[in-house]
Amino acid sequence: MGAGHAHTLYRHGHSPVHGLPPHCKLVAVFCFVLVVVCTPREAMWAFGLYAALLAGVAAVARIPAGFLLKRLGVEVPFVAFALLMPFVVPGEQTTVLGVSVSVPGLWGAWNVLAKATLGVAASVLLASTTELRSVLLGLQRLKLPPLLVQIASFMIRYGDVVTDEMRRMAIARRSRGFEARGVRQWRVLAASAGALFIRSYERGERVHLAMVSRGYAGTMPVIDEVTADRTQWAYAATLPVLALAVCLLGWTL
Repeated sequence: MGAGHAHTLYRHGHSPVHGLPPHCKLVAVFCFVLVVVCTPREAMWAFGLYAALLAGVAAVARIPAGFLLKRLGVEVPFVAFALLMPFVVPGEQTTVLGVSVSVPGLWGAWNVLAKATLGVAASVLLASTTELRSVLLGLQRLKLPPLLVQIASFMIRYGDVVTDEMRRMAIARRSRGFEARGVRQWRVLAASAGALFIRSYERGERVHLAMVSRGYAGTMPVIDEVTADRTQWAYAATLPVLALAVCLLGWTL
């Protein structure tokens, strides 16, 4: 997979969560999110327990609350959608703070907000304790189609390359006195976007030719073999198993 790849969500550490094999963490997070989605929305206390479980994982991983909360901002579109539901979903009406809202809409908003927030929080914890390169190795270990793993790998690497190219082009424009102040500057920005596309396409062709010349035949060599023992699987299963117990109580109580 090449050299290690750091990203803004990753927080370097040596906690037990950081040390778990990536495929164990991927399965644990997937199962946790699946359990959360299956929980009845009326069991509001269950979602509080889920949040407590994630807080416990964050504490073990030594992830500060501020770091986690800041990155939950990615779910803002879900929040905006949820806030509209009490006003657009038809059904029985009730009054909240002097405003007439839909009861099914309120339940729907709560359902979306609670489950989306918990899912995003679990994903942020995964990204905070696992490098992208390790995530790709974990997906490979879980037998995800190799082509999808390769696409994700190249997407991550080329994301940085394209971003760096954009930064250099912006510096070049500013050094020539360019400032985007209105519609008149859109022509220059459009030309820059076209040049960026051509440069990225040409670089991709050169990289592909270099890979083919070195024997690439559609599959990437596995440099690091990631394995996990029973203890590590059991440790990773703690979160989804406890969540499953909460979910079952939510359906029975």
